[in-house]
Amino acid sequence: MAVTLRDRRWIILGFLVAAAIINYADRQVIAVLKPDIQREMGWTDGDYGTLASLFQFAAATGLVFAGWLVDRLGIRYANPVGVAAWSLAAMGHALARTLAQFSLVRVALGATEAIGTPMAMKTVSALFDADERSNAIGLSNASTNIGAIVTPLLLAPVAAITGWRAAFLLLGGAGLVWVAAWLMAVRNWSPPETAAAAEAKPQTSYRAILASRTTWAIIGAKALSDQVWWLLLFWAPDLFHRVFHLTTAQLGVPLAIVYAFAAAGSLFGGAASARLVSRGMTPVRARLTLISGAAVVALAILGSLGASGPLMAAGMIGVTLAAHQTFSVNLFALIGDVTPGDRVGSVTSLGALFGNLAGMGIVALAGFILQSGMGYTPLVTIAGLSYLAGAGWLWLVLPATVKAVAPSDRA
Repeated sequence: MAVTLRDRRWIILGFLVAAAIINYADRQVIAVLKPDIQREMGWTDGDYGTLASLFQFAAATGLVFAGWLVDRLGIRYANPVGVAAWSLAAMGHALARTLAQFSLVRVALGATEAIGTPMAMKTVSALFDADERSNAIGLSNASTNIGAIVTPLLLAPVAAITGWRAAFLLLGGAGLVWVAAWLMAVRNWSPPETAAAAEAKPQTSYRAILASRTTWAIIGAKALSDQVWWLLLFWAPDLFHRVFHLTTAQLGVPLAIVYAFAAAGSLFGGAASARLVSRGMTPVRARLTLISGAAVVALAILGSLGASGPLMAAGMIGVTLAAHQTFSVNLFALIGDVTPGDRVGSVTSLGALFGNLAGMGIVALAGFILQSGMGYTPLVTIAGLSYLAGAGWLWLVLPATVKAVAPSDRA
């Protein structure tokens, strides 16, 4: 009997964890090394905000096609294609010498990394049942925070010794090693029957997907919550540098605290959801309950600018990102609960698309707000209130029949 990918789903999850670590390190390294790169390249805050928004725009554009591509390639081939593409784009940063060249490689990185989210969610949805899915997504999401922790702790010292360009080459090389390991690991495994069956169905048109209120419930919640993640991913190092006067070398500890909290929130969000389901709550109700609680906890960031020091501020921002990850894990799990299997990649991609568009707007806005001298107060206020708006949108727009769906009802 052939060994299937489903039979080795925890090994596959390990690959997804490693890919997510590399993915987030690739995208965050520019934020951690911003003072050094900015000094060499002569960027203004507006230039950096524009670069961040270009990345977001490219990722959003890529997401228009990423879900479609993932649904057609299947999990065996979508994973290595995605990781190889964004790893080569990351290595291209080492060759950039001008702002225009940097803009091009940021666009390339954003467009190729767009495949990461639908790729991971389709893989998890195909390999894990409803009672395991939230834990698997929690582990996968937590790994993104490991990437955000590793970047300041390891790559900042490497860049200090070898220069910032070597950091991009190192990360890109790690991705190519991942691709080789994946191809060796899956060469004798068959696709899971559930995924194969889903891929054999006629694909649902985007018109039908966009006509669904469920799709728009997911899209709105993703846009309102993801904008905060992108804001902090690109600007949190600058916040500590600007507000608490930390150098690049001093950023490692507070950023590690922030993303350690986020990782804990991801693991908690997955485990708590699984626990509620095991105690008899429907998966959809469990996800919505935890999303609502996370939205309240996320208000913690409102006190960060008045903190007595950078570590206290890191704790407050970390609590908000822990809440973000609990929100995110359960929103992703919700997609698998209420979306037919042949739509999972596409709906995930659409949600991430609008999340990236919202992120593009806020990271660009941050550059102009800071350059105009208004400081971080408006941005922190937006961050604190966004999750309440996202949870409210989800409760309001998600159809009542979908809120009551049980695992066996999922088409």
